[in-house]
Amino acid sequence: MAPITQEAIKELAAFRSQGAPVVTCYLDVDGRRHPRPQDYEHELEHLVREAKGRSGGEAAAGDLARIEEHVRAGLDRSEMRGLVVFSCEAEGMWRVIELPVPVHDRIVINAAPAVAQLEAVVQESARVGVLAVDKQRARLLVFELGELLQSTEVVDELPRDIDSVGHSDRGDTSHHADEMVAQHLRHAARAAFEAFQDAGVRDLLLAVDDQLVSALEGELHPYLQQRLRGRLGARIDTPMEELREAVMAMEHELTVAREAQAVDRLRAAVGAGAKGEAGLSAVLDALADRRVDELLVSRGFGEAGWRCDACSTLATVGRTCPRCGAEMAHVDDVVEEAVDVAFAQGCRVLVVEGSADLDVLGRIGAILRF
Repeated sequence: MAPITQEAIKELAAFRSQGAPVVTCYLDVDGRRHPRPQDYEHELEHLVREAKGRSGGEAAAGDLARIEEHVRAGLDRSEMRGLVVFSCEAEGMWRVIELPVPVHDRIVINAAPAVAQLEAVVQESARVGVLAVDKQRARLLVFELGELLQSTEVVDELPRDIDSVGHSDRGDTSHHADEMVAQHLRHAARAAFEAFQDAGVRDLLLAVDDQLVSALEGELHPYLQQRLRGRLGARIDTPMEELREAVMAMEHELTVAREAQAVDRLRAAVGAGAKGEAGLSAVLDALADRRVDELLVSRGFGEAGWRCDACSTLATVGRTCPRCGAEMAHVDDVVEEAVDVAFAQGCRVLVVEGSADLDVLGRIGAILRF
């Protein structure tokens, strides 16, 4: 599965139709939630019916049918959990992107591809380093979005006459065996520092037995200690697919924790009446003033709204632009537009899943620069 890049997303975002609508489809095909193909196919049917009833739906009927045909032809879900399709048959546009992480089900019909959710997936992704160690071997693995990018093995073999307990047929050599294990841990920690620093790893996870974990953590360079996020329920000989699943599960837990911390920062800022805005109208005003530092959006939140092509203002109420007085264009999802604007302004964007606290704040909020 080829990784999606920021360059590819920018190319998609720059596409503009000359009149025909562009259909963007995000479909969750995660086998954990949708064991059978009929499960996600049924969800797609629902999305298509809704899309046909919205503005531009009739003109996009051919593209919607094309997307349905692609999905019903069969999907290889061995590694895929999220599917993204961009279609504008009149302009010769057809792009299918398979993701190893789930997405929120949505169809958007607009003059340009709706790349906000795809950008959020890439922006939220980070390289994860896994250091798996036993007494003789170490595996250094780098994952990104569930894909294995790098794998290195370090082996420091114990002498054959020293068994796993540290004895030999020449007498008790446990002290010598312990020193060789300690030397191996130092070697593994040094190799991990070099490899993970070069790879730009944000999070470090350990796969190590209880009796070695304290000694290994003590050998880690401060660069790695700052990135240490915990231990996996895995060993050095865990099959790669099981290890990948464990990494993705741990990353999900870390993401949920980071999202909760961000929502707490937003609540504090809004509660203090400074550097925090909550609710769609207030956030759109802050974006228009270029005051947003971090945008938080509940996954799945969407509202129709208005966009001014003259000054790029977004609003919940039209048709006259409140800033320049020009006539505004109706948009299918002004939240999606707001995310695009936030990315263009260099803001951090966090799509938050299942946060009741953010929902209470209007499902969207902004931590401000000023």
